[in-house]
Amino acid sequence: MGFGSYDESEQENQELDADLEDEDGVNTAENTHDGDVSYEFDASNDELLDRLEDIKDNT
Repeated sequence: MGFGSYDESEQENQELDADLEDEDGVNTAENTHDGDVSYEFDASNDELLDRLEDIKDNT
């Protein structure tokens, strides 16, 4: 078999393990964040745009 090939018989014989337990999941409320985020920029908009152009030119 080459790269990307598969045996179709293997696809037909797959079993799905649907025995999911509640404790196996992720509690999404466990890591909530009720804070503030602030940013301090020392550069002007023109300086930031110039830097962005430099980055684009190097790629």
